[in-house]
Amino acid sequence: MRAARAGRYERLTKRAQFTAAAKGRRFHTARMTVQAVRPAEETEPKPRFGLTVTRKVGNSAERNRIKRRLREALRLHAAATGEPGVDYVIVARRDLLSAPFETIITDLAEGLRRAAPKPSRDLPAREA
Repeated sequence: MRAARAGRYERLTKRAQFTAAAKGRRFHTARMTVQAVRPAEETEPKPRFGLTVTRKVGNSAERNRIKRRLREALRLHAAATGEPGVDYVIVARRDLLSAPFETIITDLAEGLRRAAPKPSRDLPAREA
């Protein structure tokens, strides 16, 4: 495992992790969809992120530019605000290419907040 550096975030790397997140909670904006799930397997207490940009969005140069913008937004903001122990998948849309960067950060923060799974009711309440 790589040592964590400032601004780095854990990534989803396996197809099964992406498909599991697709079955979880979702939040849609005009520029992206955020999918989130609390994985069944025991993971690190950090949020993990995956990016998806389909071919329908544009050619490879446009898709790569969208991914770079999303990675930077994650690095600056989302990695610190994601719910611990939750896997997030961000599905980008074409409007993300021309959106102001501040709007991307706002949409991402709202998506992470709204798509995060609710705490399990099976867990005992924390005592103060």
